[in-house]
Amino acid sequence: MENWFSRGLITWYKKNKRDLPWRHETDAYKIWLSEIILQQTQVVQGTSYYLKFTQKYPKIGQLAAAKEDEVLKLWQGLGYYSRARNLHATAKVVNDQFKGKFPSNYNDIKSLKGIGDYTAAAISSFAFNLPHAVVDGNVYRVLSRLFGVETPIDSGQGKKEFQALATELLDKKNPAIHNQAIMEFGSQLCKPVTPDCENCMFNTKCFAFKTARIHELPVKAKKTKVTDRFLNYVVLIDKNNNIYLNKRAENDIWKGLYEFLLIESEKEITTQQLIKHSKLQQMAGQKFDLIYTSKLYKHVLSHQHLYAKFYVIKTKTAFDKTYTKTPFKNLTDFAFARLSEKFLNDCDLKEIV
Repeated sequence: MENWFSRGLITWYKKNKRDLPWRHETDAYKIWLSEIILQQTQVVQGTSYYLKFTQKYPKIGQLAAAKEDEVLKLWQGLGYYSRARNLHATAKVVNDQFKGKFPSNYNDIKSLKGIGDYTAAAISSFAFNLPHAVVDGNVYRVLSRLFGVETPIDSGQGKKEFQALATELLDKKNPAIHNQAIMEFGSQLCKPVTPDCENCMFNTKCFAFKTARIHELPVKAKKTKVTDRFLNYVVLIDKNNNIYLNKRAENDIWKGLYEFLLIESEKEITTQQLIKHSKLQQMAGQKFDLIYTSKLYKHVLSHQHLYAKFYVIKTKTAFDKTYTKTPFKNLTDFAFARLSEKFLNDCDLKEIV
């Protein structure tokens, strides 16, 4: 089984692989960087971030020495900011505990923050050609369709079965190219919705193709529970045209990022309800003017749907001084979540004020 599968994959890969910058690398630091960036990120978008990071921090010690705000700002727009915080934390560990050299042992790699089974297998095989099979979404799809594995991929048993099968199929002498090939095959040919089954070299052996079950596999057992959140952002501006920001510190989405002052509500509220809100009066004092109300923005995260409005308010009175104060011109220095970035792109605050 291993020979025909791996041989077919590698032959296909050599003819069809995309020319991506990290594929020319054996530097474990840069391979790790690409893998973290590409988690939950499309290759087209991830490539530009990979190039930005490798240009700014060509060595892991430079990333370790950077300020967290600087790393988050460079990451802005990619989402899932815990990846950036873990990236920074791991760079410090490698720099301090491994003397700036990325570990070559699988277990040492896996011990690092933000690195699980898949990422450890990818780094150890791509950088050091060690025989560890990768299992990501693409691999689940290829193996479940081709071999008819119906165990749910989001179950403990499913993860064990797919890992065992991937390990059995792995070309132990050429794990790097095998792993690259199976992921590329899943990404480019055995796609989730529009797989190119007619041109697939495995179609005579493929369980899903022969039984017309392509869109039933892989199986997922659990449904994601989605929470709705309503965010009312107060873009507070004082008489000197300084804007007030809050740095998110809670164990919640966007930790470490900046945002405008926030009043979160259980449901959508009206402008009049916001103006009378006690929290707004704590922020802006008794004398303030509402000068702009944005449209309603919807922002979809994996487990949350966010509904946000931005209210630009000018105040003449004193308020909580624990906020970060900044002039207009310095707003671009701060790392914002994509939701706030959309508002800033749509709205020219200087014109409004």
